[in-house]
Amino acid sequence: MDQGVGDNLSRPARAAAGPSALQVAALPWRRNRGGIEVMLITSRDTGRWVLPKGWPEGPEEFRDAAAREAKEEAGISGAVSRIEVGHYSYLKCGASRDLSCDVLVYSLEVGVVADKWKEKGQRRRRWVKPEKAARMVNEPDLAVLIETFASSSVRIAAE
Repeated sequence: MDQGVGDNLSRPARAAAGPSALQVAALPWRRNRGGIEVMLITSRDTGRWVLPKGWPEGPEEFRDAAAREAKEEAGISGAVSRIEVGHYSYLKCGASRDLSCDVLVYSLEVGVVADKWKEKGQRRRRWVKPEKAARMVNEPDLAVLIETFASSSVRIAAE
């Protein structure tokens, strides 16, 4: 799996590195009898399967931003990892121009799944085995990250 970006760069360096925009994502997971499952949600615009992700706001810590996005987009909360478990890049296609985005991914061991949440009417969410999740996402680097996370014998410790 990719080495966590945080292992090599300070927060200001990560935020300023390269021409790409920086987003953060949560990789929601839970234990079950057969191992683990991860949650994917649909994007609002295309309906493709993605992780909850978005933009850090103001002085917000990246891990806190990932947890906030998970709550707003998927109605979930739990213990978020202190460091990112990996990263991936994708091209965000917009009306006026396309934007290259680098996404730092934090694991989120889900403890609460809400029945109502901010974006419920705009998205679907689904718990799936990691192998299936890797096939559902469009970004090859994200698929590898999910598969590697799932096969790891040690999860990044959450608080």
